[in-house]
Amino acid sequence: MTTGFDRLADDWVLRDASVVWHGFTQMASYADNEPVTVARAEGRELIDVNGRRYLDAISSLWVNTLGHRVPELDRALVEQVDKVAHSTMLGNGNTTVVELAEALAKVVPVDGARFLFASDGAVAVEQALKIAFQYWVNRGESNRRTFLALGDAYHGDTVGSLSLGDGGFFTGIFDPLKFSVARTPGYDDPDWARKAVDLVRANSATLAGVVIEPLVQAAAGMHCCDPGDIRALYEACEETETLLICDEVATGFGRTGSLFASQLCGIRPDLMCLGKGITGGYLPMSATVASTRVFDEFLGDDLGERTFFHGHSYGGNALAAAVALRHLQLVEEWKVLENVARRAKQLAEMLNDRLAPLQAVREIRQQGLMIGIELDSCDPSLRWGRRVCAGAVRRGVLLRPLGDVVVVMPPLTTTQAEADRIVEALCASVDEVCAHRGSVSMAEDR
Repeated sequence: MTTGFDRLADDWVLRDASVVWHGFTQMASYADNEPVTVARAEGRELIDVNGRRYLDAISSLWVNTLGHRVPELDRALVEQVDKVAHSTMLGNGNTTVVELAEALAKVVPVDGARFLFASDGAVAVEQALKIAFQYWVNRGESNRRTFLALGDAYHGDTVGSLSLGDGGFFTGIFDPLKFSVARTPGYDDPDWARKAVDLVRANSATLAGVVIEPLVQAAAGMHCCDPGDIRALYEACEETETLLICDEVATGFGRTGSLFASQLCGIRPDLMCLGKGITGGYLPMSATVASTRVFDEFLGDDLGERTFFHGHSYGGNALAAAVALRHLQLVEEWKVLENVARRAKQLAEMLNDRLAPLQAVREIRQQGLMIGIELDSCDPSLRWGRRVCAGAVRRGVLLRPLGDVVVVMPPLTTTQAEADRIVEALCASVDEVCAHRGSVSMAEDR
């Protein structure tokens, strides 16, 4: 029997489906899959229109770092509103954006860092591709125009970032729009680094840049690699003067246990892409970070051909910059990375003890608070990943799968009790799905 309590949620879902087009979502089935309609949030919980609470164990798609409604970040936003919400960065500046760039320059592992701001991670990657391409043109070496990307790579949904990606997510339909790239295996191949290094050395005369996700290929299902392998590839790029572009949209701002994954690998890339956690999950912002080596090749006559003719209307938004600056300060003030280390250790031990022995679990992959639990369903049509996540949501823990990989990426301030809650929900949901292997009702599957 449908109650008035449930009808409120149903009404919001119907209103939603009548006007909103959700990404990565089949809208014909949207209402049938029992989506959570968020009304507000507190701490690390999202609260739906009926008042039900869900631990945000995917950090609102990997962007939230310190939790929701952080008083210090709220105040930073309000204080900036009293100054100016936005002013163009095309040919002009903004004091808050300058302060953010100064603060970031002190912590990013990029020599002489310069920041080109945008709104989303895919755009940061797109900018990096254009910068790398024009870098060689400005140097008079226009034959270096090919990019090396890895198998299983995912760098975003714009045409350039899709070209770097290795399929998946039903992107084949866009193949005619993509440019070709050189490709070597991803991190699931134990010999991936040697193959990438060999290609760099053999093709340096035509290679503009190498694009990697350092340490973790996140959207591929949390495939991890050894920091030494990343270092070997970095050294090959250094030897051949090939630009190394590190996409840290997912791995940046503490997710891996260090502020940036590149630091754990002991590398200093030529270009770095930042996004997701940069504002703590408050506002859309991203940045492409260029080293002095790259930036200097764009200096020349006013409006001359060496200029980088690229920019976005909301790039360097002052509201986002104010929150990003305060967020960066709080990560240090609250010793957030120490909590990441504690929670990562706790989750590793609990998942190894309680989840790994289950027959349905093929592998658990983890780097810091980036965790992928691959299920052994033997048949993708069973959609175990989706069903396990649906079970977790019913138990008050919000998760989202990548195929049959359940992703756990909680906020960096997650407590010991909240980590326990995540594992409890996961174990119960996996047990539930395994107990009903033979029959799946659409009501269960969302």
